[in-house]
Amino acid sequence: MDVNSNAADIDIRKVAVIGCGFVGAATAFALMQSRLFSEMVLLDANHDKAEGEAMDIAHGVPFSGQMKIYAGDYDDIIDAGIIVITAGANQKPGETRIDLVHKNVGIFKSIIPEIAKRDYKGILLIVSNPVDILTYTAVKLSGLPENRVIGSGTVLDTARFKYLLGEHLSVDSRSVHAFIIGEHGDSEIAVWSSANVSGIPIDDFCEMRGHFDHARAMKEIAESVKNSAYEIIQKKQATYYGIAMSVKRICEVIVRDEKSILPISTMIHGEYGIDDIALSMPAILGKDGAETHVPISLNKLETEKLLKSAETLKDIAKGLEL
Repeated sequence: MDVNSNAADIDIRKVAVIGCGFVGAATAFALMQSRLFSEMVLLDANHDKAEGEAMDIAHGVPFSGQMKIYAGDYDDIIDAGIIVITAGANQKPGETRIDLVHKNVGIFKSIIPEIAKRDYKGILLIVSNPVDILTYTAVKLSGLPENRVIGSGTVLDTARFKYLLGEHLSVDSRSVHAFIIGEHGDSEIAVWSSANVSGIPIDDFCEMRGHFDHARAMKEIAESVKNSAYEIIQKKQATYYGIAMSVKRICEVIVRDEKSILPISTMIHGEYGIDDIALSMPAILGKDGAETHVPISLNKLETEKLLKSAETLKDIAKGLEL
């Protein structure tokens, strides 16, 4: 395929996954089961690994519905509606997501230009960690419109938050409305001030369920959300099922043009006094990517924490030489 021939039409029913490690393979498996796509291409620096995963997952097609699944290269993915990037070094026990920065920015410097030079017209979904810094990196290296470069951000952290609140309150977690925002990492913020259960403020609902020690419960739940990845990594060396389901949900929203509100990582320009960095805020998501941020109300402390989270990320971004 001529790399310059690419006014390639985008096929929204086609997805590509770059990186076939634990997260990439689990993501590909979740996407196969989702029935969102009719074609999926897997890429990995180790082509045999991509082929093996494609074969293994494809053998489940008779149970889920027709789908073409194969290993390929960059020319095979340029018409994919969504390219999911999970490639990168894994987070090791005791290592923060930020510790991964330079290793994974280096890997992105080999991946993103390959996509950019083929004039890609679809959506880049960044999943590799540290996801905010790598989303920023992908924006700068790709030259794509910012609305079409999104990170999985705090979608998983928010799901963990809702799950733990649901368990605490003995209520369906789908009825819990709450967000984790900021960095997908140690400076993330649990937004308690606007959290609610079906419109009932969280403190009121807690009291309705017999919980009155709000400060202690809030601290414990927020810490548990923040540390859950470290705990899982310590116990099983990697986390991949939760993030795979998060990616499936993000893809679902894009393919179906749902206009759902998800806390994805996107570039911020001026909101809350933050500029030129990617981090997670609730945004309306659809077939063209991120449409607009949703201005949720934050109290003074939450706003201060968000600004601090942004500064943490900006300090790292300054040393990247992009």
